[in-house]
Amino acid sequence: MESHKNTCLILSLIVLSVLFFSTKVYSQAWDNPKVEKVAEGFIFIEGPVWSDSLGLLFSDIPGDKIYQFGIDSTVSVYQSPSGNSNGLAFDEAGNLVLCQHGLRQVSRMEKNGEFAPLATHYKGKRLNSPNDLDIAADGSVFFTDPPYGLDDKAKSELGFCGIYRLMPSGKLYLLDSTVKTPNGIALSADEKKLYAGDSEERLLFCWDIVNDSVLAHKTQFAYMDAKGYTDGMKTDKNGFLYSTGPGGIWIYSPQGEFLQLVEVPGQNTNCAWGGADRKTLYVTSGNTLYRIIEK
Repeated sequence: MESHKNTCLILSLIVLSVLFFSTKVYSQAWDNPKVEKVAEGFIFIEGPVWSDSLGLLFSDIPGDKIYQFGIDSTVSVYQSPSGNSNGLAFDEAGNLVLCQHGLRQVSRMEKNGEFAPLATHYKGKRLNSPNDLDIAADGSVFFTDPPYGLDDKAKSELGFCGIYRLMPSGKLYLLDSTVKTPNGIALSADEKKLYAGDSEERLLFCWDIVNDSVLAHKTQFAYMDAKGYTDGMKTDKNGFLYSTGPGGIWIYSPQGEFLQLVEVPGQNTNCAWGGADRKTLYVTSGNTLYRIIEK
């Protein structure tokens, strides 16, 4: 009997070890995260993106500027005006692609600082206010289009909020119009799945990407049971999801299991991997820029 108990104990320890090892191997979640304040004094910042040559770029939406937190840790204005830009991303050619609230479009920033519109209308009607984006390896741009950039003078022409895919050819596909307030968006590392958040409902959804124009098997990936909003998100190479939300960064396994909340002050709006090893997570939050590193 004692031998049987010992055998069960050993098997239990092996199972726990395997589970622990799996989490350590496959998750970039932190054992001992350190949250550092990087810069402050902005109005309301969003849309961070990392460049090995530039450092971190991020939008100050009401300030109508894009700021640069340089490799030398200095802060400067990178672009002004920005069209009240929100989400930022770099395409394969190194061009900055922007979601612009004020101009109600997705655009590409040219070398002379001018904006080349990429998506402005869907079926003849103006987009609401493109918010966040992710760019696939083939150059197509996935983006959300909630109403947050609209005011009393600029009503929605579409009458719905959408999730879109803009192809390199310029063709624009509406992928989903059932999410009440789509906000953050991210592709899985293998680009087989798409994630997006319903900001006001604090829901995260996941779809299978079937082809250029079709998503399937929409599932509720997670729910944030806390007062506040979900916003921008990123994935890592192993399929884990890192989403801004009430109180900080919420981390989920590829199966949607909640793993960890890293507390970051303020209203967390978006995040981006940065640094040469892409192991630092920069977080925009209200008027302050933070970063999370492993102690």
